[in-house]
Amino acid sequence: MLQKKRLSLGITGGIGSGKSYVCRILERLQIPVFYTDEEARCEMLSNPQIHSQLFHLLQADVLLPTGELNKPLISTFIRSGEDAATAVNAIVHPQVRIRFRRWMAQQEAPLVAMESALLFESGFQSEVDWSVLVTAPEEVRIARVMARDGKSREEVLRWMALQMSEERKAELSSFVVLNNGKHDVEVQIRKLTSRLMAQIAAEE
Repeated sequence: MLQKKRLSLGITGGIGSGKSYVCRILERLQIPVFYTDEEARCEMLSNPQIHSQLFHLLQADVLLPTGELNKPLISTFIRSGEDAATAVNAIVHPQVRIRFRRWMAQQEAPLVAMESALLFESGFQSEVDWSVLVTAPEEVRIARVMARDGKSREEVLRWMALQMSEERKAELSSFVVLNNGKHDVEVQIRKLTSRLMAQIAAEE
């Protein structure tokens, strides 16, 4: 029995770009989404090997006595510089990649998606067939994050500095979705997914 063709999208974008909004639209369209941040948290909570490696890196336990992640500790370390973020990602991302492959093997939908802010930085783009950049002007993204997270402008800018530029992401992406308040995001997503589903059907 021939296996049905299944293809995948990698959804990425800088902080405040609207990736989560796009993923909610995809889910309404019956397109399953794998959330790398959630899966990374699961690994950091449950994987003893990661606990040990992060302890040696941070010189502190990443789990609180309650069994929850010490998010302030991890977040502060990651924001301390690009090398720190890279070191943490090098420990966690390989396990997230394994989780994604297992998840993919369980999917039956012809089109699925991976949400990842660090799609290109992590090398996760090699796991998907197409990459989609969700983007918005920097000032719009800053305002969104300040309102959403209660962060100062300086804190948001420091976090943005750890991510690849929007320009470079656009160069690497298969498609770009504009979430600037002027272009209807859902219309863009519906057009894109319809085009891809038609391509999948033509190749079966």
